[in-house]
Amino acid sequence: MTVAVIGGGITGLALAHRLRARGTSAVVLESTSRVGGNVQTHARAGYLLEAGPNSFLDREPTTRELAETLGVSSRIRPADAAAKNRFVFTRGALRALPASPPAFLKSDILPLASRLRVVGELFSRRNPTGSDESLAQLGRRHLGREATSVLLDAMQTGTYAGDPEQLSAEATFPQLVKFEREHRSLILGAIRAQRAARQAKAAGSVQAGPGLTGQMSTFDGGLGVLVDALAKALGDAVRTDAKVEGLERSAEGWKVRFQERGQPAELTASHVVLAVPAHVAAALLRPLDAELARQADSIPYAPIAVVHLGFAPGAVPKPDGFGFLVPAVEGKAMLGTIHVSTTFPFRVEGERVLLTCLMGGARRPDVVARDEDALAALAREELKTMAGIAATPELTEVIRWPRGIPQYTVGHLERLAAMDERLKRWPGLHLTGNAYRGVGVNDCIREATRLADALGGEAAGTVRSA
Repeated sequence: MTVAVIGGGITGLALAHRLRARGTSAVVLESTSRVGGNVQTHARAGYLLEAGPNSFLDREPTTRELAETLGVSSRIRPADAAAKNRFVFTRGALRALPASPPAFLKSDILPLASRLRVVGELFSRRNPTGSDESLAQLGRRHLGREATSVLLDAMQTGTYAGDPEQLSAEATFPQLVKFEREHRSLILGAIRAQRAARQAKAAGSVQAGPGLTGQMSTFDGGLGVLVDALAKALGDAVRTDAKVEGLERSAEGWKVRFQERGQPAELTASHVVLAVPAHVAAALLRPLDAELARQADSIPYAPIAVVHLGFAPGAVPKPDGFGFLVPAVEGKAMLGTIHVSTTFPFRVEGERVLLTCLMGGARRPDVVARDEDALAALAREELKTMAGIAATPELTEVIRWPRGIPQYTVGHLERLAAMDERLKRWPGLHLTGNAYRGVGVNDCIREATRLADALGGEAAGTVRSA
């Protein structure tokens, strides 16, 4: 069996690596000159910059297993203890997120009436219809309007940069929906889950380990360490500058037509995996199946601009905590800022300070369309307003992702079910990547591992893909 993996992002690389470890032939076709997708690490004049994701939670067994197999697990670095504090910019000021229920009641994160409304969540009700609903609908029912527009919005912003009125609660935060279904109250559900987790850990349960002890982590050379290790392990199984132009069924399974460094080429494979963004998959699927292409193309993306600002030693005080998030109600272009040099001090030389500002998102797509100078100026202006940072940076770098983060809107899970059903018409064709069942690095590696194992152990046409 030969598997053609289209797309050399973290999902495609992890998938091919797992397949080859299981003894299955796999080839990765990547349209650009480099692999890794939006996972990109660059060293710049004393700073280590991430173009896309900055970190991962070290609690996913498949990610840890992959790192160990590649020989880079010793290079995993957890966030510094100084990053434990997190902030939200709300009501015109940075306010600390409380670490416990008593601290929440005493905090100023919300006005008193809104904090008491959150306490009243203990008496909240379940979704009356049981159907998929928006994250905002679930939040208002349980937490009230202000907690939803401040705390819940900040929480989703840190992952999806989306609009909670559009995001599917079940697709984006399934644990909250599970708490509601099983315990009625989100607070009761969380308390009981924590109690069960402590008991499992005390009993030495294997399942309790990774999920409970996960820390925000990266590698000592950035996330690019994992990409480089995968590329090295795969060797000539990865073909860059290989732009796929068409797919067609053949007696052997599938024919993949592509241009490799400007020359036409063709590959025959028993399975084809589209590990590319949904809109790219849609373009390849359209000549085969217009309805499947339409379903893939209906997954929207939030545009994101990443603005790195590096400050010389002594130019600004070292900021406290991991960083801060900005709810949309504040009317800012900034989604949040990561205090990179506080969280991962090894990513700067000396006493430099590195801040990574995230701009735009689903509700402010116009921001990302601005030129780099305008984006940098806007980030500095808002940093001055929100965090009091007025110094001139010695380093500025802007990266724009017009299609940054997939948005799991209401009905997303039903869409996936329909796509899986449609894929049954095309044995040997599969979809995977962050557009479907998780947007983070851990999600991509977990889904790549699952699909690789399924391809290694199941007959064509019986494997869930999208």
